[in-house]
Amino acid sequence: MKQKKLTVLLVILTLFTLTGCTKNLKGSDKKVVQNTETGQTLVENILCRPENETTINLYKENGVEVDKLPKCTDFKITSGGYEGIWTTIFVKPLAWVLLKIGELVHNYGLSVIIITILIRLIMYPLTQKTAMQSENMKAAQPELEKLEKKYKNKTDNESMMQKSQEMMLIYKKHNINLMSGCLFSFIQIPLFFAFYEAMNRIPALFEETFLGFHLGTSPWTALSKRNYAYLIFVVLVIVATYFSFKLNKTASMNKEQEKQMKMMTNMSVIFISIASFTISTGVELYWIFNSTFTIVQNLLAKRGKKNANVI
Repeated sequence: MKQKKLTVLLVILTLFTLTGCTKNLKGSDKKVVQNTETGQTLVENILCRPENETTINLYKENGVEVDKLPKCTDFKITSGGYEGIWTTIFVKPLAWVLLKIGELVHNYGLSVIIITILIRLIMYPLTQKTAMQSENMKAAQPELEKLEKKYKNKTDNESMMQKSQEMMLIYKKHNINLMSGCLFSFIQIPLFFAFYEAMNRIPALFEETFLGFHLGTSPWTALSKRNYAYLIFVVLVIVATYFSFKLNKTASMNKEQEKQMKMMTNMSVIFISIASFTISTGVELYWIFNSTFTIVQNLLAKRGKKNANVI
């Protein structure tokens, strides 16, 4: 029952985060408009005025009155009025913070990195519970395996109830809370889409460069122009994703569940690897540093659990 409720909540949360207000800018031919210099796919409802002349002309040619928009340096959380719960609560506040930090450090790419780390530090007490679940499950694994063997051929209701009670006692003994293991997913999904939308709707962000890389350009676009340096972001996304998933996974109850978990993890890594070619460099910066934080957090959890066992 708990798993069904959790699945419903995850679906609702995913749908909620996907109801952002980003609208691709389309020309008279109904095709999505792109900046020919950077390959950036432009969105119709940007939150502030672009500075790049090519971008400005593209917006004007397609009926967007960019001159009426505030400068990105003058952008406020209330700019543009109310646009729905998602944009009001997540996107605009995040965009405003990214802009202010960017002005402070004089680079919006660095701002993305700083905000990513700050958010993870703020969320650390919650995500740490998720990180500890894997270690707690590993410690409980021998007892759970004995329990499975004990009730292997018993399928009557009384045995199943007894097995469930004994399993709960093992969970309690090792401080295991299966719900807390899903906190990472609840936090990760809305933050990713908020960053994604903020990057697309704030010209100051997607017009910026970081270490010579254009934040609005995707590796696929860069490759089409024979700029192979952007492949470093694809590699970093894949490596960071793989190890964050590997270290964050919870030990399975049995071999069949372990096999299913491994398959789901591999499919997720493959999907993200393919998507990394089309995601803008700015969003990939967020993903890389967010995943790296997860890796470090899980390594610390492992070390802390090991030291606790030694003591």
